[in-house]
Amino acid sequence: MSAHRGNAKKYKWALDFTARRGTNQDALCPPGFNPAVSQAHTETSKDNDPSHLIIKKSWELALAPLKQVPMNLFIMYMAGNSISPFPIMMVGMLLIRPFKALFTLQSTFKMIEGNHAIMQKLVYFLGNIVGMLLALYKCQSMGLLPSHSSDWLAFIDPPVRLENLGGGMSLY
Repeated sequence: MSAHRGNAKKYKWALDFTARRGTNQDALCPPGFNPAVSQAHTETSKDNDPSHLIIKKSWELALAPLKQVPMNLFIMYMAGNSISPFPIMMVGMLLIRPFKALFTLQSTFKMIEGNHAIMQKLVYFLGNIVGMLLALYKCQSMGLLPSHSSDWLAFIDPPVRLENLGGGMSLY
């Protein structure tokens, strides 16, 4: 039995249950629990502080538009550059959502009182501006934005391309 005890103490994760049979308090504590350490942390923790929770929630709100950028990029890639109903609806949603979010900026941050939410509002605003810029870039790449004077004026001819390239194999 003593050889078994010596072998159990050889590993630091091994427990020796025979040494604590007589004490009742040690038998109630789970392995790795130290009652002296748990009594030292009875004061309020930082996670339960209401002001800390409000600031944490406000940063989650502020970073939400920036967290949507990778998904928006994926949607832009999957929509393609063709002019058809599905890509136009996708680009429309990419453009409308940030506008709606900017118009509801005050009501989004209504629960946060005080002046400590100015940085969060600024980050939220910039994140929505990034979303709108991505949508405008997609509109430009699809050819939906008027970028030449011929798009506005009927008497000006559209620009002529100097070179046309096509992919694929040639049979000649």
